[in-house]
Amino acid sequence: MSDTQGSKPENDGKAVRGYGGGGVSTVISVDDVVKEVQKIAETAPTVEELAALANNDPYLKIDSLRAGYGKMEILHDFHLQVGKGQSLCLIGPNGAGKSTILHSIFGFTNIFSGSITTGGAEATDITAMGPSQKLSTAGIAYILQDKSVFPDMTVEENLWMGGYLKDKPQEAKEAAERVFDKYSRLAERRKHPARVLSGGERRLLEISRALVMQPDVLLVDEPSIGLEPRFIDMVFEILDDLQNTEGKTILMVEQNAKKGLEFADIGYVLVDGQLALAGRGSELLENPEVGRLFLGG
Repeated sequence: MSDTQGSKPENDGKAVRGYGGGGVSTVISVDDVVKEVQKIAETAPTVEELAALANNDPYLKIDSLRAGYGKMEILHDFHLQVGKGQSLCLIGPNGAGKSTILHSIFGFTNIFSGSITTGGAEATDITAMGPSQKLSTAGIAYILQDKSVFPDMTVEENLWMGGYLKDKPQEAKEAAERVFDKYSRLAERRKHPARVLSGGERRLLEISRALVMQPDVLLVDEPSIGLEPRFIDMVFEILDDLQNTEGKTILMVEQNAKKGLEFADIGYVLVDGQLALAGRGSELLENPEVGRLFLGG
């Protein structure tokens, strides 16, 4: 998203606003987007409305969370609910706290109050668990932004690294073989150093490495970042397969708001560490305010 403040002259009659690109005459600055979303947030969704979006059967749930880094609070009384096998996309201005939600779920922030639970009806409180326990015990995997592969290791060795918490190295190797059976693109390059992979192949490797621990929940941070359009489509097809074929629950931060909302069952709009708007992804795509502020008109 542009950090341009104020407006700028038209270019051949076209300029962009919000997150997108398309045919309007002014650029909305980051500050203006925040102010306008804050107005929308005055009628923020209730906990009951969030539960309805999760079909009143949440698998991953956040209640009244206050969290941040050091002593700085980023998330303020934040709520979230997503059902088993659903996908949820977080959008909002830069600095709204989107990635902090993923970090808090996985154990990378300080939790000041509130709770995070997973497991549906037999919910387990995972608020105080560390990242290793979240992955090995709670079945939550965090897929980092781009450039998290080990470039000098082979594709195969990168996958083995995804199973570092398994009791036996052989278990990681067996899990890697299951990945190779599923993705021939990686199998063909198993002995190649990861640095030779294309951008889309690296993203596939990052996702696949997270699958080695067989998680139930995938936290995906900016899956389209740095990718060419053809690879973006490929990555979202992979995520769609993981959700709809393997039943993974996916919680995603995506700066390409249109792509994220097209993919997700549920969309949340954040501002200043708080929830401003929530709805079905398809509904938010049709929402004129969301379109104007985040989708380019």
